[in-house]
Amino acid sequence: MSQAIERFIPRAEIRVRHETVVHAPPGVVFDVARSFDIQSIPLVRAIFWLRAKLLGGPPPANRPKGLVAEAAAPGWGVLAERPGRELVMGAVAQPWLANVMFTAVPPTWFAAFADPEVVKIVWTWEAEPDGLDVTRLATETRVQPTDDAARAKFRRYWRVFGIGIVLIRWLVVPAVRREAERRYRFATGAPPGWRPRTAGP
Repeated sequence: MSQAIERFIPRAEIRVRHETVVHAPPGVVFDVARSFDIQSIPLVRAIFWLRAKLLGGPPPANRPKGLVAEAAAPGWGVLAERPGRELVMGAVAQPWLANVMFTAVPPTWFAAFADPEVVKIVWTWEAEPDGLDVTRLATETRVQPTDDAARAKFRRYWRVFGIGIVLIRWLVVPAVRREAERRYRFATGAPPGWRPRTAGP
């Protein structure tokens, strides 16, 4: 589990975590995770479109490709990073609004940030060694309202849209795994279906 995320939201209203085992080295997996274009998945695009439709907002805008670049464009900021292993991004927002805006907060202020009627959101990518050329890939999202008004609004929002947010993680994590394994096979010249041996006797 990420230790860095604990510094920013130790107790969360919502905590969603997904993990998978990837047959590729951590550096390859982390690079794929950082640069993965989540809107290359048709169902993810459909979820974004449906959210905009239900809330009466504008259609999703075209953004830079790659998960980190796409997140940074609307205002997410990097809170912590271990190169090649872990990335923590965060923002404050009112996600129940049709045209939601994200605002980055400096890492030193994030944990104590308490402006009213917003939620603090943090998400991570983690790529940890789990054997020889095997990686445990995880992503975690935590949300914490700053006051009771934000909590009530967020709970109503989550009841409707939470399943879509979780579904996006369910889709993206396996897609990153497949792409990292495909890229590693190509780099090493391994045949399809190849799996590296794991650590141990």
